[in-house]
Amino acid sequence: MNISPRIRSAAIAVIAGLAISAAGAAQADTGKIRFSVYKAAFFVGGSGGEGTLTFKGRSYPISIAGLSGGLAFGASKTYFQGTVRNINRASDVSGVYAAAGGGGAAGKGAQVIVMTNEKGAQLELSGKQVGLQVNADLSGMAITVK
Repeated sequence: MNISPRIRSAAIAVIAGLAISAAGAAQADTGKIRFSVYKAAFFVGGSGGEGTLTFKGRSYPISIAGLSGGLAFGASKTYFQGTVRNINRASDVSGVYAAAGGGGAAGKGAQVIVMTNEKGAQLELSGKQVGLQVNADLSGMAITVK
């Protein structure tokens, strides 16, 4: 069976592209992240905070800003910590993360969340929440590595 040189070239290009993509993903690394976020909401909410990314033995300050909308009211502070996966450099953590969720805290509570940004960085976070808040909403947060 004779295969056209064009088809053979296209197949080789696709295989090479997949190999390069797989090699890039295999080289991705992980880091640790911790931050605190203040959140206040009455149907529409806002949040902000700061923390630290630890990646390859170095610490990077980060800032957090966010919006939420849905059924939400109250105010709280959450202390998050966790792992950042699929990053090649600290700046890969910068970006917008979105989540849909629900929960609440009256005094103390806990949260667990997994989010991914547009660069493929994945946050796996757990947190302790303090305050009075109830929410069933869509939310987004932007992380900036300073």
